[in-house]
Amino acid sequence: MRSDRSDTFLRNAWYFAMPSAELGSGIVSRTLLGEPIMFARDSGGRAYALRDICPHRGIPLSDGRLKGSGDEVECCYHGWRFRPDGVCSCIPSLVPGQDMDVSRISVRAYPLHEAQGCLWIWMPAEERDPSPTVDPPRLPDVATTPKLVETMDFPCHVDHAVIGLMDPAHGPFVHQSWWWRSEASIHEKAKTFGPSFLGFSMLRHTPSSNSAGYKILGGNPTTEISFRLPGVRVEDITTDRHAVVGLTAVTPLTETETRIYHMIYWTMPFLSALKPFLRPFARRFLGQDRDIVMKQQRGLAHNPSLMLINDSDVQAKWYFRLKKAWATSVAENTAFENPVKETTLRWRS
Repeated sequence: MRSDRSDTFLRNAWYFAMPSAELGSGIVSRTLLGEPIMFARDSGGRAYALRDICPHRGIPLSDGRLKGSGDEVECCYHGWRFRPDGVCSCIPSLVPGQDMDVSRISVRAYPLHEAQGCLWIWMPAEERDPSPTVDPPRLPDVATTPKLVETMDFPCHVDHAVIGLMDPAHGPFVHQSWWWRSEASIHEKAKTFGPSFLGFSMLRHTPSSNSAGYKILGGNPTTEISFRLPGVRVEDITTDRHAVVGLTAVTPLTETETRIYHMIYWTMPFLSALKPFLRPFARRFLGQDRDIVMKQQRGLAHNPSLMLINDSDVQAKWYFRLKKAWATSVAENTAFENPVKETTLRWRS
């Protein structure tokens, strides 16, 4: 593995754009995968996304305003208007007799899917073919509205963010806390993994004895953790009566900046009462991962060769193989072949 990343982002994939609650009745501007994108809602409340550049003189459309309760966005420079499908609907400077079909002008419109409090955006490989080829991520049915949402930016390429978050061996060192792990709690673990849609899953199991955070749930918790390209991790925890679903979504903003979204859903009323206390823990957990990534960047600046070992780094190896397999299937227009096979991995943490 090399620490320098010169390849392009994974395309023809669903990325997490933002929690639904972040998109109100105005315009939200984002840079995703290095592309400027504006988000808004039409008069029916449906979310849409357009390339955030007016094709006339290059002004960001997000500097303009919404017209018709969101059914058009108007550029602030010359008033050109665009519909949610990206098609130009008006050029105010035209006078009678100037024969110009404004509907032949458009900006890129990105497919969006909104469900379970999440906005997913399809990032196509080619502008002329934006139609999704796979379904967007779907969380377990108990996930309706997220009860807790945390967002944090990591100063690194998306690959380092993804493999850092799926790394099973760093917990006792990076996340040392009285309520989670300690270096003294390290012991051998064995988990069974299998292939799943566009990724792999750690099959349902009882959480490790040194994972103290699960104990507050009571009721004999079991958990299944799945990963799906390009950077979606879902943990499905069930107890005798209730469920907790954790979504961690990794979205590249640029080549050197990645945004992490962590959203938690639950059916346990007492957790809602504890939310003011849970939020600092969730933020500290993410912050510990960000701090270690920031330290890692000092070493990566020298472009060292990096090694991945068995078994603790096998998930990272799978991630790169999955990326390659998906990129190949997109480039060659062939069926995706999941390289992951069912296996049991062993490590100490």
